[in-house]
Amino acid sequence: MTRRVALVVLSLHLLLTGALASQTTWPTKDWPSVPPEAVGLDSKVLAAFDAEIAAGQYGLIDSFLVIRRGQVAFERVYRRDYDTIYGDDAKKPGGLNATDPTGPFNYFNPWWHPYYRRGDLHTMQSVTKTITSVIIGVAVTRKEFPDLDTPVLKFFDESQVKNVDDRKRRMTIRHLLTMTAGQDWREDLPFDDPKNTTAVMEGSFDWLQVAIDHPMVAEPGTVFNYNSGATVILAHIFRKATGVDIEEYAHRHLFTPLGIERFYWKRTAMGLIDAEGGLYLRPRDLARIAYLFLKNGQWDGRTLIDPAWVKASVTPAVTVSATAKYGYKWWLHPYGEGGTRLAWAGSGFGGQRPLIFPEHDLIVIYTGWDVQRPGMPLGVAMDRVLQALR
Repeated sequence: MTRRVALVVLSLHLLLTGALASQTTWPTKDWPSVPPEAVGLDSKVLAAFDAEIAAGQYGLIDSFLVIRRGQVAFERVYRRDYDTIYGDDAKKPGGLNATDPTGPFNYFNPWWHPYYRRGDLHTMQSVTKTITSVIIGVAVTRKEFPDLDTPVLKFFDESQVKNVDDRKRRMTIRHLLTMTAGQDWREDLPFDDPKNTTAVMEGSFDWLQVAIDHPMVAEPGTVFNYNSGATVILAHIFRKATGVDIEEYAHRHLFTPLGIERFYWKRTAMGLIDAEGGLYLRPRDLARIAYLFLKNGQWDGRTLIDPAWVKASVTPAVTVSATAKYGYKWWLHPYGEGGTRLAWAGSGFGGQRPLIFPEHDLIVIYTGWDVQRPGMPLGVAMDRVLQALR
């Protein structure tokens, strides 16, 4: 190849790269909005689904947001009278109101749930776990977080931890991320059941001690068992390893670069950030975090998260069921013909559900507050939007 030809090839490459870069919309300030048809979606299909949601067919949905190719194509907010819906329950002690009835862990109190102080910041519940993993990914990228195979007990005074055995000594950060810690944790029970470990933890003064003290029942890394205490332990490890509170770190290195200016994050009585369920965001800001992953950790010319971390996060580490696998606190749901594709998702108590369909450059965000009954089925949440693709 002559020097002249090489220069022409290089110029064409640079022009193509620039053209592709210019096609990417970065919603750091705000999301642009377009009609559904402008991004290959059928407005009639979405409008029919919207009407069903508004009528209460799928329970207490608070918002529905569809973003494709970096643009808002459909957005609805559904107003619910939670003072009336949950007013009586807010006054009665129970599994979802175990401590101060006016406090942030009374899940029926409309000052705290589902919106923070009745504003527009919506509780994320266990989607907070997924975002905690994203923040850890930022710290890994910045080389400020330890190797994932580091034993958990390295970050504790072992003499102050109960039920220590060889299995607990083999528990690593990776096991906490993949919900394979091996602890005897019961979160599959109703919150008013005294055997529900998470309800016991949230009703205690020292969540971290409850979480790390819990006995082992399996070899770490062998069995999936949903465990909110594992993410509480991760918040402690983050602070010990980086020397920075995870909330402050997120503000500096994730939220600010993405343009997320307002959020609220609950803390435990001991002051530790509630990394298992305490974050409040606007749906459009949650979508920014989803878009960061959709764009492989890149944001407007910057690498916020190493693409290798993104890939590892959404690669199945363990199979949960026929319809769900699990990565680094990301739920992964097979879809499409033969289930050959995976939707990346978070899942939060009450109906918080970000969904990413990478092959379609599509993000769907739901928020809701169905805390006493099942909310929208996963199949409906996925399929009704996928049916709108054209």
